[in-house]
Amino acid sequence: MKGGRVLRPGPDSLWRDRRFVRFWCGQSVSQFGDRISELALPLMAVGALHASANQVALLTALVWTPNLLGLFLGAWVDRHPGKRQLMLLADLFRAAVLLTLPIAYALDTVTLGQLYTVALLTGTAAVVFNTAYSSFFAHLVPPESYVEANSKLSASRSVSFIAGPAVGGGLVQALTAPVAVIADALSFVASAILVGRTRVDEPVPVPVPVPVPATSADPSLLRRAREGLTFVIHEPVMRAGLLCATTLNFFTFLSGTGLLVLFADRVLRLSPGAIGLAFGVGATGGLLGAVASPAIARRIGIGRSIVVGAVLFPAPFALIAAATGPSWARLGTLGAAEFLCAFGVMLLDVNLNSLQASVVPDGLRSRVAGAYSTVNYGIRPLGALIGGELATLAGLRVMLTVAAVGGALSAVWLLASPIPGIRVLERAPAGGTAAARSD
Repeated sequence: MKGGRVLRPGPDSLWRDRRFVRFWCGQSVSQFGDRISELALPLMAVGALHASANQVALLTALVWTPNLLGLFLGAWVDRHPGKRQLMLLADLFRAAVLLTLPIAYALDTVTLGQLYTVALLTGTAAVVFNTAYSSFFAHLVPPESYVEANSKLSASRSVSFIAGPAVGGGLVQALTAPVAVIADALSFVASAILVGRTRVDEPVPVPVPVPVPATSADPSLLRRAREGLTFVIHEPVMRAGLLCATTLNFFTFLSGTGLLVLFADRVLRLSPGAIGLAFGVGATGGLLGAVASPAIARRIGIGRSIVVGAVLFPAPFALIAAATGPSWARLGTLGAAEFLCAFGVMLLDVNLNSLQASVVPDGLRSRVAGAYSTVNYGIRPLGALIGGELATLAGLRVMLTVAAVGGALSAVWLLASPIPGIRVLERAPAGGTAAARSD
């Protein structure tokens, strides 16, 4: 039955799968470590090195910059059959790079240049890890369990956003920022150990025909990178997902966290504690969204869940723009909007990531992930720059309204694709990719 089928979990709960639980533990520990560094590195720049606002912004930008090379890093990763080994090495490399900071601090030789280098190198290793991850994940769990697995991984990530900043802040206050970075380094070591013990059957990639002319004049790496990008452009699910995600990233990064905090402070006139409370409430929405995504997908279908998430993620920015009244009302509006945004982005991410994992052939997974991140994440700095200009020229309320309307219109890319009609993911035939069942 096509219309009556619902999304079903694998034969056993993933909590009974030791390989998945081991991997989940490693990623959860690593996520908490990331939250510590996200707080500790800027505080080290400001406190120990007296960095300016522009210097702190550059530090953040350098973490994202390597994603612009994702197209080529993904092609390089795809040439290596051992994705697990690459992930392990990427974790150990990040741990080693981070440990240079407390050592330099102890020797009183830490500089902004070193911080910038650490940001760039750890960002590059993250791209390598993430492009290898796409292939590793596809063989860690069966396709019909992709949504459940992504839900659990996203839930632990959401928890890290709830508790991580508090833990990180306590460590920074008690131990100083450079010493707190050691905790993140150790989290990468733990992740490397657990990933190294999580063995999966990784088939040797076979050539995948894609509609791109390959000539002997093309360098091998460039040709492979083009094949990954060409697959994304020509595969209907991947193309629509990328267009939607890129549009969302552009418009939601108009506000960015910085301008949103600025709006809450100067326009809504909320205290720092109140703003932190609102963001904390928003993080619980992400946790709930991650946990509820499989059930929502079973009820309305995985494709429709993606469409709902694409609208629910940016639309609440309009509520923030319209916030007014007494302080409790302004705080409540900000908290509710953050909650809905976080719920929406998890509903989108869990289901879209699962669907895309089901349609990419093994021989292209890392190249496709690299091409996807180059476009999807590469648009974020542009959105942030335009958002700043728009806020300066038209005001913060107008900027937030544009972010809400433009972001919600990203769903148009999905409506013109096969995605809304897809209800389920099914087990793949031997040697093939997963199947997506439509209404």
